[in-house]
Amino acid sequence: MTDTSQTPSDPTSTDAGSTGAASTTRRAPGAGRTRPNPDIARSWLLVPGTAPDRFDSARTSRADQIVLDIEDAVDPARKPAARDDVVSWLTGGGEAWVRINDRSTDFWSDDVDALMGLPGLHGVMLAKTEAPEHVTETFDRLGGAVPVLALVESALGIEESPAIAKARGAFRLAFGSGDYRRDTGTSADDLAMAYPRSRLVVASRIGGLPGPIDGPTVGSSHPVLREQSSVAVALGLTGKLCLDVEQLPVINEVISPTPSDVAWAQDFLADFEGRGRVIRDGSDLPRLGRAQKIEKLASAFGVQPAS
Repeated sequence: MTDTSQTPSDPTSTDAGSTGAASTTRRAPGAGRTRPNPDIARSWLLVPGTAPDRFDSARTSRADQIVLDIEDAVDPARKPAARDDVVSWLTGGGEAWVRINDRSTDFWSDDVDALMGLPGLHGVMLAKTEAPEHVTETFDRLGGAVPVLALVESALGIEESPAIAKARGAFRLAFGSGDYRRDTGTSADDLAMAYPRSRLVVASRIGGLPGPIDGPTVGSSHPVLREQSSVAVALGLTGKLCLDVEQLPVINEVISPTPSDVAWAQDFLADFEGRGRVIRDGSDLPRLGRAQKIEKLASAFGVQPAS
């Protein structure tokens, strides 16, 4: 990964990616490419549910996962129509996640009822999650088989995140950074945002979940996006929400092992096998774990070793 604290010269450091099913990918319909499984997905592209003309183009994009948004991106008066358009697309062969309205709203019940059993539904992103029961009630209403990605967007949600991460049905945590700043008055400064991000990383580890997904970077500056993505990786987050397809290549590059990481991992694993898998000292096991993780992520993301 593009992270100055985790370079091949420091092979004992912990790579930020999750190892779960890392080598397994899902083919993107009509895109001629495969998508990494959502447990390791780097880029999560939010598409307004009011823009059905963008659904097909989104699935041919470089996004690791697509999220059709019928919550924040939709005016309340237009939510029923947006929900119907999303349901129609998922029923007609489309595949995506759907960001649904939070448990406290009147829209939540209609959202889960409309989505239950749809063949193209990969999972739901539950807005403004603040308690574990928000996850479990959503999971149960969807039939107990649809993963729930808990979007944590408030001070209460951050403090409850360890319990949320352990809730039945919880698949992964995501950070609603904009609403969190509005709730707490926190600035967008990296230092100010380090606590909630780190809290989600620790909560995910406690709950046995893959690394959390960072909030979106607003704006068109790729240097700013690259810097913010690198900070998220350094803190242990392993994905990022985004609002613009032009951000996808940058996010995917930064939240991936670098070619030099991959070269180091392959060299270490070859040496380890060559000496009969003998552990020489206390640093070997951390290095082995990191090398194996990098190799799996590189395979999933198509990263080739540096020559």
